[in-house]
Amino acid sequence: MIVGTEWLIEAEGCDPAKLREEAVLRGVFERVASDLGIHSLGAVWHKFDGEGGVTGIVALTESHFACHTYPEYRTATFNLYCCRTRPEWNWKEHLMEMLGAGTVTVTKLERGNRNADDTELSITAGGSK
Repeated sequence: MIVGTEWLIEAEGCDPAKLREEAVLRGVFERVASDLGIHSLGAVWHKFDGEGGVTGIVALTESHFACHTYPEYRTATFNLYCCRTRPEWNWKEHLMEMLGAGTVTVTKLERGNRNADDTELSITAGGSK
């Protein structure tokens, strides 16, 4: 049973100035939302002082969308989780265009797709078991 799809995206080699601009990151979110038909319930954005980056999270009717930027490393990370099937979005092409990314890595996870042979790992404060 699949209960959702999650995308983890790392964009490297980005333009540091773009990674410091909240408006640029909001633009990425708006483009993704428009293209994928996802709907915002509200957002929280934070721009770190000086040369710092931007953190943003949007609660979606479909789940959530978050980003963190690291201008000092020319890197942006994104996490999009949707509880319903969505079309693929060309993260590489769009983040190269919008953030000047040189390399974009996308990891796609189908959530809730367990079978009887899977081994569950529990993490506790003292380690794992």
